[in-house]
Amino acid sequence: METHLIDTTVSVHDGSGGLVNDVAKDDLTIIEDGVPQTVRFFSHADQLNLSIGLVIDASGSQEKFIKEHEHDIADFLHQTLLPGDRVFAVCFGNHLRLVSDWTGDQAAIIDNLRSYDKGHRDGPELGPIEEREFGTALNDAIFYSATEKMADVHQRRKVLVVFSDGEENSSEHDLVDAIEAAQNNDVLVYAIRYTELNHGKMNARDRYGMRELDHLTAQTGGKSYDVHAMKVSQAFAEIAGELRSLYGVAYQSTNKVRDGAFRKIVIQPNRPGLVLRARAGYYAK
Repeated sequence: METHLIDTTVSVHDGSGGLVNDVAKDDLTIIEDGVPQTVRFFSHADQLNLSIGLVIDASGSQEKFIKEHEHDIADFLHQTLLPGDRVFAVCFGNHLRLVSDWTGDQAAIIDNLRSYDKGHRDGPELGPIEEREFGTALNDAIFYSATEKMADVHQRRKVLVVFSDGEENSSEHDLVDAIEAAQNNDVLVYAIRYTELNHGKMNARDRYGMRELDHLTAQTGGKSYDVHAMKVSQAFAEIAGELRSLYGVAYQSTNKVRDGAFRKIVIQPNRPGLVLRARAGYYAK
């Protein structure tokens, strides 16, 4: 049976949270299920273009934030995109609409989002056409963005940026499915959390959404940001900087069995003072 090549993306920071841009292959050790692995390929992110999916919550709880999403996304794309990068956008409530397919045209993406906000919602759906109760199919939006839009993308850094409060209530897939889809397709997930507070406080449902997004992003190697805790511009500047400072590593797993089981990946620094973040593992399929 053939060995299996595993690609994963790593962000590297120093002890103060600053990005580290001079990491070499020998500075990292990869361990899968307790067994050290041999790194076959190593690259810095500036050697590969970005493929970014914008996953935007357009459900009732997020209606008041739609205009903010448009402004924030425009700023983010301006900060982040370079020639050769590509973006798609999905808006979801209880339907998952592909609002803008792969393009490097920033203005076209924003125009398409504005058109959606004005009621032009006839774009193609991701995944099977489902009848869903309630209004927030977050897990399905993540799952199908990873499996339908990212699965055939190769030799690029793959990222989903989610704009939501995390309050899922109508998906076929659960959070584990969404995480698995992202992990298996080596997709980093970042989240910008917009929560409507009551008298400045979160309720139990708000805290549920916060934990959903925190877990989703941590397991896939990304990070979540709360617009009530920091400026959106600051969050986007941090994400943009990180996306341009990622490292790509690949190894051939010594475990040749493809039994669908979860394989835990731990990437350890060989240099003191480095803090690494990457997906927690993958399912051997």
